[in-house]
Amino acid sequence: MSTKKRILFITQEMSPYLDLTDYATIMNKLAVKSNESGLEVRVIMPKFGIINERRHRLHEVVRLSGINVIIDNDDYPLIIKVASLPTARLQVYFLDNEDYFKRKFVFFDENEKWFPDNASRAVFFCKGALETVKKFGWPPDIIHCHGWMTSLIPLYLKTAYKKEPVFAGSKSVYSLSQNNFKEKLGPTFLKKAIISNQIKDKDMELYNEGTNVALNRGAVKFADAVALGSDKVDKKIADEAKAYKGKIVLPYHKNNEDVADYLQLYQDLTK
Repeated sequence: MSTKKRILFITQEMSPYLDLTDYATIMNKLAVKSNESGLEVRVIMPKFGIINERRHRLHEVVRLSGINVIIDNDDYPLIIKVASLPTARLQVYFLDNEDYFKRKFVFFDENEKWFPDNASRAVFFCKGALETVKKFGWPPDIIHCHGWMTSLIPLYLKTAYKKEPVFAGSKSVYSLSQNNFKEKLGPTFLKKAIISNQIKDKDMELYNEGTNVALNRGAVKFADAVALGSDKVDKKIADEAKAYKGKIVLPYHKNNEDVADYLQLYQDLTK
């Protein structure tokens, strides 16, 4: 039986597959350096339509097929694809769905209009990622989330998935980055985000507005640790993170790219 500590990165971007912000490069380095340091590493990200399957050699993982993700009483089939990260012996899993990820855009259409189903896409991705881990049967010690699209995962780990054996020993880290959108997720967001009766209205209070700020505030509340991923993070949210009793907050450093502080954080969380 492996005694290696396991770290799962759940991210909306990672170089070389998708670079939305500078943090995509840091996510790549985190995965590679974590792997080199002796951690067992897996990565999960959305299979946005602009990710080139042929160039990156993605292929479907048939043994993981058959998962349906239920959102607001509707069933959505989850297709799981995998690729090997160049220069590293670790696997990146891509979550795909015809309705949510086939379009050749990320969050905005060709006219720079916010997709009205971005709320559903985020809920699908967060729930789908956790269901995929259950299917793996691979209990992660650390789950490091990056991007607003992952912001529900710290909440779900403390509520809907709290009693799942695969997550019994998992600690979550949320990378707090600068705000990326000014729109709202819409009036149906909360209804869709409450995927279990284990999630109470009070758990959703910080998420209520469905803004980038609200999603970050919610994730910061429920994560076990917060990493400041930019020098342009919302100062109020960073201060909120520091005010939570017992929450570890990793400060931002310009040389974040050497990722040594992150590796130390993972060690501290798994002691």
